[in-house]
Amino acid sequence: MSEGIITMAYLGASILFILALGGLSNQETARRGNLFGMTGMAIALLATMIGIVTDNYVLMFACILVGGSVGLVLAKKVEMTQMPELVAILHSLVGLAAVIVGFGTFLDHTITLAGVEKTIHDVEIYLGILIGALTFSGSVVAYLKLSAKIGGKPLMLPGRHFLNLILLIIAIVYLVQFINAPGESAALNCLMIMTVVSLLFGIHMVMAIGGADMPVVVSMLNSYSGWAAAATGFMLSNDLLIVIGALVGSSGAILSYIMCRAMNRKFLSVIAGGFGSSGGSGAASGPAGSEDDIQPIDAESVAHMLLAAKKVMILPGYGMAVAQAQHSVFEMSRKLREAGVNVGFGIHPVAGRMPGHMNVLLAEARVPYDIVYEMEEINEDFPNVDVSIVIGANDIVNPAAQEVPDSPIAGMPVLEPWLGKTTIVLKRSMASGYAGVDNPLFYKENTRMLFGDAKQSIDDILKNL
Repeated sequence: MSEGIITMAYLGASILFILALGGLSNQETARRGNLFGMTGMAIALLATMIGIVTDNYVLMFACILVGGSVGLVLAKKVEMTQMPELVAILHSLVGLAAVIVGFGTFLDHTITLAGVEKTIHDVEIYLGILIGALTFSGSVVAYLKLSAKIGGKPLMLPGRHFLNLILLIIAIVYLVQFINAPGESAALNCLMIMTVVSLLFGIHMVMAIGGADMPVVVSMLNSYSGWAAAATGFMLSNDLLIVIGALVGSSGAILSYIMCRAMNRKFLSVIAGGFGSSGGSGAASGPAGSEDDIQPIDAESVAHMLLAAKKVMILPGYGMAVAQAQHSVFEMSRKLREAGVNVGFGIHPVAGRMPGHMNVLLAEARVPYDIVYEMEEINEDFPNVDVSIVIGANDIVNPAAQEVPDSPIAGMPVLEPWLGKTTIVLKRSMASGYAGVDNPLFYKENTRMLFGDAKQSIDDILKNL
């Protein structure tokens, strides 16, 4: 395949990736965006395999077969509730690939450069391995946190910001030594030390993050994986990898910034690591009210209340995902709409464990896009809502964010169902949410608690409807 055809194929793939991002920006066009992305990747792979690879075809196809098989199995087996940890672990593979490519490029003796070109190439290798190692270890820790294999509480080491600064200085010092190393052995030692430092930095950065901020972590690691891919593209002189990496890196950073604004976090503190744990003293993590104030309700009473309402707002959270209740929730909303009730869905930007988690679940259940609203669209309308149904959500509907100055989630914008006439909360128990903060909403006079598995509770409401 000629170089011109490869360039055209890469250009076409780049355009398709840009169209994919554009499609994914809207629920109605998300499916089309995915198709654009898959088509672009297929073109990129074919152009690379046919036009650039010149040897070791057996090894290449064996690796493609193994990787493709693993991806297919994961796509079929992984539940929607496990998507955040799947995304996190896939980010780690991008980082690991960048590290392997970096060391492979460094040890490639067929590359003969000198002067400024060699210095630039060495910096590309060094930064590629640094970003890749940081992404790899950070993503593994994020996966362990999201899958509850380790605790979600932030690890608050003494002088943690000073420690991060020391690790950064060490990385810079070894960059200078790597560029000026007298021989391959000395340069390799610098790379090895820097890799260990980057791995430690990635672990410390994510370990210092509180559970409530994990959706932002997933978004930020997505950005890191993009920059790791771009660095790999520079090392391999592959324009398409550079373009893809820049697209993923920049879009992930923009999404992280938007989510930080939605959670009242500072973007720079996200980049520095350890965000989400410097807000409150944690004094508000105890009980927010008395057990005497809890008002249980049964499914039959909820059904009567819903049918008597003019306007109902459904607020889903991670509990809905765990219970796989999205299809039952859609069926409930359909029956209510047929009965003449105005039904809407309110989505918080960080509901669930990753950006857009609830949107994906509702789309899977075929909830109409025109009745799904963002937080900014519905908060002002809550005084006109007769019944708000909170399904497995806690932190995103927690009034402590506004009412308790020393709460760990103080200042975080939240949905405000307590401003409506009645709030019905579906929960298994009175346990606190992922941030470990008790919710005063559960004890308010206009709140009713429907305890049990979310899907079973919705099914019981459906029977009574």
